[in-house]
Amino acid sequence: MSDSTPNVHFFAIMHRMRYIHRWGLMRSSLPENLAEHSLSCAMIAHALAVIGREYFGRGVDPDRAACVAIFHDAAEILTGDLPTPVKYYNPAIQTAYKAVEESARQKLFSLLPDEMAPHYHSLLEAQTADPELWEVVKAADRLSAYIKCIEEEKAGNDEFRSAKAQIEARLGESQLGEVSWFMEYIIPGYLLTLDEQGQPSF
Repeated sequence: MSDSTPNVHFFAIMHRMRYIHRWGLMRSSLPENLAEHSLSCAMIAHALAVIGREYFGRGVDPDRAACVAIFHDAAEILTGDLPTPVKYYNPAIQTAYKAVEESARQKLFSLLPDEMAPHYHSLLEAQTADPELWEVVKAADRLSAYIKCIEEEKAGNDEFRSAKAQIEARLGESQLGEVSWFMEYIIPGYLLTLDEQGQPSF
């Protein structure tokens, strides 16, 4: 590393995930920020990769899947969370937003020393660098959103009913066996109360 003070503000910027609120167009009973969503995605991506290895003979590394999931929406720290209906309203908006996201990623890379940047390039650019892993991370992203809808429904909020149906349909179209496994065996647990989930006694 050079003698000059390195630019390492990347990590302080990452810490700001907690300030980015999701579901901006929706009335939420349980507000969710980007940090919470990223942790949820990381846990789910890790689980999907383990399920894929143990039951479907796939080779995605669970630890790497979790790391990529942590950073999968990092650009939104600079761009904010554009609501899905707006982001995908038409091809022109979708293309323009992808360009904005790429510009934000490049800005984030500039906040790292040259020696460290390649390690984070591989995490923030996994969409193009590792399509098989990215498919798992995107499935985790969708499952996290589906679980959010379940939580809102349990809280008596009907605002997420349509979103839940749309996400469930997309999950049903997934070609990943691990997604079907997760939906069949793991999702039902989110519908239960704490006692029903088997809270251990102390």
